[in-house]
Amino acid sequence: MSTPSPEPDRDCPLCPRLVALRTQLRAEQPDWWNAPVPMLGDQHAPIAIVGLAPGRLGSNRTGRAFTGDDSGTMLFAVLEKLGLAQAGEPTGVQILNAVRCLPPENRPTPAEIHACRPFLAGQLHAPIVVALGEIAHQSAVKALGGKLPKARFAHGAEHRLPKGQTVLDSYHVSRYNQSIGRLTEPMLSAVFERAIALRDT
Repeated sequence: MSTPSPEPDRDCPLCPRLVALRTQLRAEQPDWWNAPVPMLGDQHAPIAIVGLAPGRLGSNRTGRAFTGDDSGTMLFAVLEKLGLAQAGEPTGVQILNAVRCLPPENRPTPAEIHACRPFLAGQLHAPIVVALGEIAHQSAVKALGGKLPKARFAHGAEHRLPKGQTVLDSYHVSRYNQSIGRLTEPMLSAVFERAIALRDT
């Protein structure tokens, strides 16, 4: 297994727009994390979860992926129900984001996604990857050496990549997707049940 690339430095300078927002929030909210959010969980876990980016009041505040806001509430409820987390701590999974820093309006630019991909690629070695949303899907597929035309995003889709890894797609667990019913807890559970079935095959 390859040695993971290090996490971005707390003052990572790669994306000027994200640096500017980080600097602003450090002045406004000095008690928040306000830095690249590191991987959460076991780096050698058989299942990896890839999200989009930290939420302003979620992991940008707490420093822990998918904690502190509604998206994390649904995700961890499903993980705990299926034995993949306990008391808010992932067990047997790793959780990463395609972009490690908070983007304005939760919308990273293509350049920012590209700049952060080496950190994702350096730690994404699990044989099973659950991608939450289309941007996470695209970044995970590229990080794993796949080709997007052959691996189109769709909720519940399953993609076998050239190096043997499998990417499973889910709509993102955002508050918006939950509120309009695009993603329900049973829909998310079904994706993770499939990930567990692949793990146990």
